[in-house]
Amino acid sequence: MIDAAKLLATVPTPLRDPLVAEYKGIVVAYAEGRWKLAGLDGGRFCEVVFTIVEGALSGSFPSGPSKPSRFPEACKALENKSPVVVGDRSLRILIPRVLPGLYEIRNNRNVGHVGGDVSPNKMDATYVRDGATWVMAELVRVFHGVSTAEAQESVDALVERKHPLVWDNGEVRRVLAPTMSAADKTLVLLFSSPGWTAIADLQKWTKYKNNYVSQILTPLADKLLIEIDDAGRRLMLTPLGVERVETQLL
Repeated sequence: MIDAAKLLATVPTPLRDPLVAEYKGIVVAYAEGRWKLAGLDGGRFCEVVFTIVEGALSGSFPSGPSKPSRFPEACKALENKSPVVVGDRSLRILIPRVLPGLYEIRNNRNVGHVGGDVSPNKMDATYVRDGATWVMAELVRVFHGVSTAEAQESVDALVERKHPLVWDNGEVRRVLAPTMSAADKTLVLLFSSPGWTAIADLQKWTKYKNNYVSQILTPLADKLLIEIDDAGRRLMLTPLGVERVETQLL
């Protein structure tokens, strides 16, 4: 996995920092159930990505993000840029065709709706979050020359999923649900911790006094909700674990 601090190191800081900040805003807003904010962040995210892609294709990055006057047309125009050696089709075709859809949620759907039986706010925010994650992973894959799996893992490690259920004082984390099982607390804590987490820390945070590995972690691993490393010292949440936390525990 690429060090999250070194993601897109070849992109200038005035573009890379806003890109990471806007992406984090989308994911954190989604995790906290603030659907409208996730959609609004999605619009700004698209503008930063467009600036980076256009700069990469033209061979010269601008000093900061910019907003084209006609976003869909500007994305379409990228297809006619001269071919580049690295990530040609992704930068000219794939990413520019994804961005207008994400941008449309912010502009014309306005991520706020009046009337109708069901508000599509969460549906829209889910689309924005997943689309932005794909774009981020694709940028990492192209600029770092790594596999899709490595790019996805690196992007996942960017964001600490904050939730009111998890209290963090900087030294210890607690799940503020006294009746929740130790297994479910483990999943929630892993959800809020990007990348690998030390088993010793998790046992401390859950305050589990018995054999934490055999009684709690092994059953979770058998269900493919978590992945334990070969040394047996750290673990991370799997996509199945993420789904359980998002749909059942939070």
